[in-house]
Parts: sequence; C-alpha cells; structure tokens
Amino acid sequence: MTPSTHFTAGNTPDAPRSDLPGLLGTLASDLNAIGYTVEGVAGLLGAAAHSALGRDQLIPALAVTEAAAGGEPTTAALAAVVRLWLLAEPQQGVTLDAALPGIRTDGLLELGLVERSADGLVQAKVDLRPYGWDGAAATGEAGKGAAATDTAATDTAAMDTGGGGADLWVASDLAAHQRPGVLRHDHVLGIGQASATLVQVTARRHVARALDLGTGCGIQSFHLLHHAGHVTATDISERALAFTRFNLLLNAAELGLDPADLEVRVSLRLGSMLEPVAGEEFELVVSNPPFVITPRSAGEAAADQFTYRDGGLPGDEIVASLVGALPSVLAPGGTAQLLGNWEIPAGTPWAERPRSWAGPDVDVWFIQREQVGPEQYAETWLQDASESRDRRLYQDSYAAYLADFASRRVEGIGFGMVWLRRPAEGSGVVISRFEEITYPIEQPVGPHLGAAVERADWLAAHDLAAAHLLVAEDVTEERHQRPGAEHPGVILLRQGAGLRRTNLLSTELAGFVSACDGELSVAQIIGALEALLGGGEDFDAGAFRVGLLGDVGNLVHEGFLLPA
Repeated sequence: MTPSTHFTAGNTPDAPRSDLPGLLGTLASDLNAIGYTVEGVAGLLGAAAHSALGRDQLIPALAVTEAAAGGEPTTAALAAVVRLWLLAEPQQGVTLDAALPGIRTDGLLELGLVERSADGLVQAKVDLRPYGWDGAAATGEAGKGAAATDTAATDTAAMDTGGGGADLWVASDLAAHQRPGVLRHDHVLGIGQASATLVQVTARRHVARALDLGTGCGIQSFHLLHHAGHVTATDISERALAFTRFNLLLNAAELGLDPADLEVRVSLRLGSMLEPVAGEEFELVVSNPPFVITPRSAGEAAADQFTYRDGGLPGDEIVASLVGALPSVLAPGGTAQLLGNWEIPAGTPWAERPRSWAGPDVDVWFIQREQVGPEQYAETWLQDASESRDRRLYQDSYAAYLADFASRRVEGIGFGMVWLRRPAEGSGVVISRFEEITYPIEQPVGPHLGAAVERADWLAAHDLAAAHLLVAEDVTEERHQRPGAEHPGVILLRQGAGLRRTNLLSTELAGFVSACDGELSVAQIIGALEALLGGGEDFDAGAFRVGLLGDVGNLVHEGFLLPA
C-alpha cells in the first residue's frame, strides 16, 4: 500500500511540470490566441474528420491539417498544434515557434510536453487537448465496448454540468491510437468514455467539500470546482497527480484557482482508495475507480498492473469494498456516485452480488447499463491497453481471463452506475433500487437522477393519499388494440426525458393518470375508480386501494406524476 500524503510536487519525473507558473500562463495565452478550443478544432477539421477522430481514426484529420498548414497564419498555427498533440505527428521546431510565439519550442521542452526526436523534429510526449462544456452539449455515455451508447465524442469533449461554461485544456498520456506498443503500466488516462459517463450522471449541487477519488488526469475535479467550495483529489499514482496538478494550474484562471495557493480550493492526496481521507467527511464523492476485473497471478507486483484501470484485487472486489466503505467518509446527507463492474455468476440475477455490498443503513441505487460475456470482456480490455499488439501476450492474457472467470462460475459482467447516500440525522433509508436500463437515455442524466431522489424523499415525508398530482410535461400515452376490439389490449406510459422509462398500465392505473390534473386528491381519484370498477363478488376494495396507491407511488418516484 502506498502511504497517504499531500501531493505538492511540481516536477515529477516523466510528467508535465507544474512548477513554472510563468510558462503555464504563456502557454494558455498562446493556445487561446490560435483558437485551440473544442469549437476551434471542430471548425478546422470539419464534421467528417472530426467525427472520425472521435472514433480514434486519425487519417482524415491528418489530411485536413496537412492542407491547412499552408493557409493563413492562425489556421496554420492551429493545424500545427492539432497535428502535434491530437494526431501525435512530429513537427518542425520553427513551425511550433511560429504557432506558439510566446512559449516557443524551448518552453514546451522545459514543461515536459514535447521532446526532440533523433532527426531533430519535435514530437509530443503527452496528449494535450481542448476540453469544455457549454451547458447544452453532451458526449457519449458508455462503458468500454458498451452497446448502450447515446452519443459518442471523446476526441474533444463538450460536457454539460447543468450550467456555466468553460474552455479548458487537458494533458494525459498518449493513447493507444497515438503511439506504438503496449501502454505503460502507469498510463494516465485522458478523456475516456467512462470519465464522460461519470460527468454526465453526477447530480450537481452546491457543497462545501467534495472528494474526487481516483482523479486520474483531473476531469472530475474540473467539474466539482464549479459547485464545491473545496475539492480533495486522490490517486495511488504520483504521475496521475502530477498530470492533475498541471491541468489545474494550466486552467487556473478559468477554474478560479490561485496558482500561488492551490490548497485553498484543491488538495491533492497520494494514497490508495480511502486511506488519504480516513477520518474526514464529504458532502459529495465521485469516483471512476480502477474497476476493471483482471486475472491475478502469483508473485504479481503493483508495477505489473495498469494503475488507471486495475485495483489489484481479485474479481469485482475493488468495487465491492468501495461501495461498502464509502459511507464512512460521507457527511450526514452526503452522497457518492461511482462507476463499476460486477460479476454475474451462472444461474443468479445480476443484482444479487451488488445488493449484498451496501449496508442496511445506506440509501443505494444501482443502474446496470450493459452486460457482456467473459470473452467480450477480455477482448475489450486487452485491446484497451494495446496488449493485442503482442500476439503471445494476447493469447496468454486472453486464456487467463477465461480461466479466472470460470474459477468463479462467472457467465456475465455488468457495467453501470452506483448512487449511495448516508441518511441525514434522524432520517431512515428511503431508496433501495436495483434496475437495468440498457436503452439510450437523455444526457446529461445527473439532474434527472437528483430529481428522482428528491421525489423519493418527498414520498417518504408526505401522505400520498392526500396529495394532488399532475402528469409530467414529457409524458405521453400509447394505446394498442386489435382491429375491431372494443378496448385497448396494451396501454403504455412513456417518458421523453431523463431515463426515458416506459410503464405498462392497468386499466385502473390508466384511468388514474388521466384524472391527474391537480384538482382531486389521490384518495379522491382512487375512490372514484373504486366506485366505477368495483362491485363484483370477487372485488376486494381494500386490496384495490392499496395496490393502486402503490402503483401511483411508483409513478411519482419514476417521474411520470409530480406533486401539484
């Protein structure tokens, strides 16, 4: 285990330097001057090449930027920078000096962002790309290889945090499509699908203290700083924290940070899992943990693991242990949101293992977004680290994956999101929900998850029978019936926003929903339906009222019906 410590180093070996504030400020000014932003890069590349780059296909962008290199100075400068950092194409020093006249090649070398190759060209040591959000755009939500993808764009990210906007830059290690060979084991991941997912599912609210557990290159901290007074960011990797510190200070002006006193808003901690924050409490925790299930081997050392994805424990124990331990660092009423994988043993429901992880005194909500078999899972993660480029390594690792899953009778692996809450003082548990949603949903979904929690709290605090309800604005009804039939055989209630649920309605529940205009109370509508539909010998009035009231409560919780 790595001992926990405050991380303040600005010159970590083999990582960008963050101890040269003058150069960082000059670099930011140069990048702004040439329009090296999400919008600027998209405009330069055009829709087709930009879309291809989002799929890690570089050739169209290489062609476009090669042609743009001979254009007017600002366009040529932007093309050179895109070729250097997004396409990993070596550049002439004189070209970079003209593109970035403030910092020039010498400054980039001093910051550790580039290096000179044997032929004298300047090549990227890192990926440095634009990152931003505009309060409207959203990127894809998926696990690695997920079938449930809503929109995909991870080359340059436009994220929605529910308000505000920023144009930033993010440094990370070069990805598999930008460099040859297997990834280094201490690889620092950039803006990936999982980090995009976590940004979008996080329910944003103003808090005093937030924790970014396993910060990587710092993406989650960027977003937390817009609604948290102070952010603590932890990681087991010194290189990851060095990248995070560089990214924070490069974007200090936009993030409202004082480069001379970073600790006022952000504390970087080195250590494993919750060790760096033991004994502390936070109102919000977000985590994209190293959840990938990886076969363990005898004599394995930490250096043998890919730190960005592999927590070092067998099976899904890293997520299991984290779900069990997170409530210990939550303040009363505090919430945690994370991503994870879980194993599904043969013959068991997917939720059986996750259900056992959270204690009985914690609100919990699991949403499984995808399930794959052992073979597809192995292929996905071996390709992720470019291990498929070494045929012998690939064969051995693939076989190890299958043997590892077989040893625990695993027939499926689930991917999804987890929400936890430590109940406020004097409050009990109100949410224990495990559901599978594999179809596309609205993004960002974080505000809708937060609203669902508020509705659950409202239900726990109010007498539903006395409430007056309205049908939500995004809800529509579908009726299906056989030709010539007197009544519909299927009545569906659909949501157009959020989790986009569909609810199959009984005749009485459909009648209830149609009467929800805010005038009558729930009890009054149920009474009217009882008088209309009851009266038969087998009619149980008590069971009718209790069952319909329960169904109505579920429609409120899921957002079909809202308090008037």
